[in-house]
Amino acid sequence: MSLNGRKVLILNQDYRALTVCSVQKAFILVYLKKAEMVAQASEGQLRTVSDLYPMPSIIRLYRYVSLPYKGVMLSRQNIFKRDSNRCQYCGSVKDLTLDHVVPRSRGGRSTWDNLVTACRTCNSRKGDLTPEEANMPLYRKPFKPSFIMFLRDFSGKIHEDWEPYLGKSFKYF
Repeated sequence: MSLNGRKVLILNQDYRALTVCSVQKAFILVYLKKAEMVAQASEGQLRTVSDLYPMPSIIRLYRYVSLPYKGVMLSRQNIFKRDSNRCQYCGSVKDLTLDHVVPRSRGGRSTWDNLVTACRTCNSRKGDLTPEEANMPLYRKPFKPSFIMFLRDFSGKIHEDWEPYLGKSFKYF
């Protein structure tokens, strides 16, 4: 089985989701006895010259890692991710840019709650108006995503066995 793109969920000692990593990194953590395998992948095994090992899907660190509050950094790429790389006015996936819901010329700030993904056409059409004034309703009101939501999105395919650790309430649509 190809390991390209396959991800493993890393849990802290208290079983809270920390991040995702590659299969190779997870295997090394388990092999070096820094983590235990909580669940193995249903497909495939890891092969060495002389041995077969189960492929991890979830691992848990033996030592607690104390992390400060994990917020999601406000960036162009993260706004695009939050909005599923779609214009929030027309749904287009081409020629995307950022739009201030309340225009900067009217005191709108660059915050999670005021930035959305927009195609250049809609951004130009809206201009210095609010969505209501331009008669261009948003598909979804902008919001600040949680770290767990971004963890789910970043990891690509969410494996069924990850659900108890990531929660089911963080769906986008």
